[in-house]
Amino acid sequence: MSRHLPRSASASPSASPARGPRRPLAVALSAAAALGLVAACSGPPATGGAGAAAAFKLSAGTPAPAGDIASFTWASYAEPLTLDYAMAFDYPSNTILSNVCESLMKWTPQLREVPGLAQRASHPDPTTWVYDLRPGVHFHDGSLMTADDVVYSLDRQMDPKTGAAWAGVFQNVASITKTGPLEVTVKLKTPDAVFPQYMATAAGVVASEKGIKAAGANWGTGSLDCTGPFKLGAWNKGQSIELDRFTDYWGTPAKAGKVTFEFLTDPSARTNAMLTGAVDGGYLIPTESYQRLRDSGVGTLYFGESLSTVNVNVTNMKGVLGDARVRQALSLALDRSGFVKQGLAGNGQVTNALTDKAAWAMADPETLKSAFDLPSTAPDLARAKELIKEAGATGKTVTVATSAIGQDVSLLATAVQAAGTEIGLDVQVKTIAPDAFSALFTDPKARQGIDMFPETYYLSITDPMDLLANFQTGNYQNYAGYSNPAYDKLVQEAVGTDDPASRLAVEAKLQQIAVQQNLWIPVANWPTALFMNKRITGAPTTISYLYYPWAADIGAAR
Repeated sequence: MSRHLPRSASASPSASPARGPRRPLAVALSAAAALGLVAACSGPPATGGAGAAAAFKLSAGTPAPAGDIASFTWASYAEPLTLDYAMAFDYPSNTILSNVCESLMKWTPQLREVPGLAQRASHPDPTTWVYDLRPGVHFHDGSLMTADDVVYSLDRQMDPKTGAAWAGVFQNVASITKTGPLEVTVKLKTPDAVFPQYMATAAGVVASEKGIKAAGANWGTGSLDCTGPFKLGAWNKGQSIELDRFTDYWGTPAKAGKVTFEFLTDPSARTNAMLTGAVDGGYLIPTESYQRLRDSGVGTLYFGESLSTVNVNVTNMKGVLGDARVRQALSLALDRSGFVKQGLAGNGQVTNALTDKAAWAMADPETLKSAFDLPSTAPDLARAKELIKEAGATGKTVTVATSAIGQDVSLLATAVQAAGTEIGLDVQVKTIAPDAFSALFTDPKARQGIDMFPETYYLSITDPMDLLANFQTGNYQNYAGYSNPAYDKLVQEAVGTDDPASRLAVEAKLQQIAVQQNLWIPVANWPTALFMNKRITGAPTTISYLYYPWAADIGAAR
């Protein structure tokens, strides 16, 4: 996500954006495995690590298809709660929605923003964005897209009755109006360099006003009238969702006539389905299955840029974690290298930053150095124990949420428990069903009794502000209620700066504060994983699949 993303993983930038989640990591292994992830006293771990670098290589893409295909099947680790674009905050929903609904702008597989349903976006003054719409675009019911549909779709994100996950993106919007038959103008309250970037995400989706009103409560769960290369087919609750090729699509037609998403919450079942051909491929591959799939001979395992970091999300600062010394102690006790080796099967890199360096591509060398000149990730149990004693937190209870999604999830939650126990805390683990993950990002009741959870946070725009704005006072994903006037002022300064280099210089200061205060605890960078068998090819390797119609590119391998 993320602008109020979410997420998935796990999520909000503008005056107070929201992003597309992210994905919490979570479920327990054995005590022995857990202890293997507690920081040892034998010295600092390698950051990045030759082992990690040797284990995987980022691929720019996959081979182009040889032709069309009747259908293919895809694995999903969970069933979406809804496909309503306003609530598309996590991996399961966005992975499907990106092929059915389209936004004003869109990502490319190379993570660049290009025109989408808007053939042009202009910026006549600091607080105005004008979107010229493509003519002749049909909704799935056959009707033509109009400027009225755009205004209605975006206004719906702002309506409190909708409860949109992306509402924070629009916090700085003064008005959205039709200014021509195929022209929509957005007026901002103050300059906002982040808002237009979100128009390539689910925040900028355009759906049929008539379709939404006709569907009523059925919108997003049984009806979805959009413009994408696929239209919603059968939704077999608890089992699968089918998408059918939209023959009147304005762009390049999908190569597959049908896509079926199978809901396979058990990691082993998901892997076996790929190995046997019961499904043709999938993203978010269980880390414990990397080697089996790599060596299987039935397909290819790819890795690509993910803009993702694995963090421990702090959701409660009213309890023991309200003391920064306790958060620092937990950070010092974590064996990040052990987690990358075991939890990510070596396919990642230890990090002391909350954002991926790929998001800082437009930063000058001095800014980049400042953004990543952060406290060491070297574990220090002795200092961690001292901090717990100084804070008077010995024996205090901290509850970590976890879920049986995969080894990456379970091992980090277990590592947090083991590390906390080692330094004197009483860390309890609360297991949550995979299908309930998204509720952690959208429902305060779901977070009751939880102090933190492992989360893979992906950026929904190629700007670090997508994550860093989460700690602004009142932000949608500021679950712990952190408030710092100096931090808020820097957020406002960054959001109001159009020049990318100047904006990133301010964002470097924000990252410094967030990491030094351990508002979330950064753990590792983790690439996108993709598996396809030998029958199909064409899927992008990057995290673009969340906002790009990736399934339309998949066709016959030969």
